[in-house]
Amino acid sequence: MPIDESRTFLPVNIAVLTVSDTRTRAEDRSGDTLAARITDAGHVVAAREISVDSVEAILAHMHRWIDDPWIDVIITTGGTGVTGRDVTPEAIEKIQDKPIPGFGELFRWLSFQTIGTSTIQSRACACVARGTYIFALPGSTGAVKDGWDQILVHQLDSRFMPCNFVELMPRLMER
Repeated sequence: MPIDESRTFLPVNIAVLTVSDTRTRAEDRSGDTLAARITDAGHVVAAREISVDSVEAILAHMHRWIDDPWIDVIITTGGTGVTGRDVTPEAIEKIQDKPIPGFGELFRWLSFQTIGTSTIQSRACACVARGTYIFALPGSTGAVKDGWDQILVHQLDSRFMPCNFVELMPRLMER
């Protein structure tokens, strides 16, 4: 993927939300993996928390972070499956201004190469909500690696060509 070295790298402030009824911070391997990749890429982990699988709890975190001018992006891990307690996409649907369907489509296409047809169980998704990007990844470390290494590390790099999400940030609230 082409990086234009003549362009300036702009670090992005990213909040990480692990959605799980059972994980603690000490057991949050997917959150650890994502946070490490974010900082390794030169970005800032602006906040990191764990939420239970509840639409209301997830929305509380998201509203607070969207209202925080310091946070540019929210990335969730977990809660994107098909069981009764997996409600991250439902929370995102309630808050989104504009869906980004290509993110989930591309994630599943890339994931298919690793886990085959099991990728059909993923409801990875993304949106823009009040000027903040939100990306929802499945809760496995493999899914976090696929989503970050193959999509987000590029789209959150201001030097990535021919276009990237960072260069659009100043225009997300246009009307």
